[in-house]
Amino acid sequence: MTTDQEKTNNPVEEAISSRRSIRAFLPTPVPQQTIENILDTAARAPSGTNIQPWKTYVLTGDSLAGLSRAILKVYNDPESAKDHTEEYAYYPREWVSPYIERRRKIGWDLYGLLGITRDDKQKMHHQHGRNYCFFDAPVGLMFTIDRVLEQGSWLDYGMFLQNIMIAARGIGLDTCPQAAFTPFHFVISEYLNIPETQSVVCGMSLGYADPNAVENSLTTEREPLDHWVTFLN
Repeated sequence: MTTDQEKTNNPVEEAISSRRSIRAFLPTPVPQQTIENILDTAARAPSGTNIQPWKTYVLTGDSLAGLSRAILKVYNDPESAKDHTEEYAYYPREWVSPYIERRRKIGWDLYGLLGITRDDKQKMHHQHGRNYCFFDAPVGLMFTIDRVLEQGSWLDYGMFLQNIMIAARGIGLDTCPQAAFTPFHFVISEYLNIPETQSVVCGMSLGYADPNAVENSLTTEREPLDHWVTFLN
């Protein structure tokens, strides 16, 4: 049994427990060597027969700003935006309980912190658009996977992404994994010159959290173990 003292002294558990999706970053640069170290560590994630399905694009400076402009140009034009849809289903096509309640709660908790009311569609649109600025993070990551790979490799990919977030937390950095990028995969693929054989998985913001941003005070809840764990003796 793990004691409270062991938990306190466990840096891995601390990194996992302190990970949050940050939605406002400081402009403080992250050295390339630091990014390389995070990705190199994350690549120790397991994958079926060690095929390592991940491919990563790292954007900073002009490349980051340029991709943001390209996506926002489409996002802010309703006529253009309606022609862009996600390439794969990240969320369920039909929402059912308890998932819909959890989705609504985090949405309204965030909007409540930001003072966005249910009828303020313009502010909602603007806040969602913050995804495409990578929430002002100095580093944007874009991930792709080979189209020939199957569902098992996508499971492996999730472990790789989690490793990035935990490795970042271990050295005081924060992240936000973002499926919001997937509807604009055509824009992303064109801008990054991604081959047609690759599919965009998601994006991720990386940097230092802005401690004064109210949205960063949001901490999502987790269900207690007895709601989702069955012990069989």
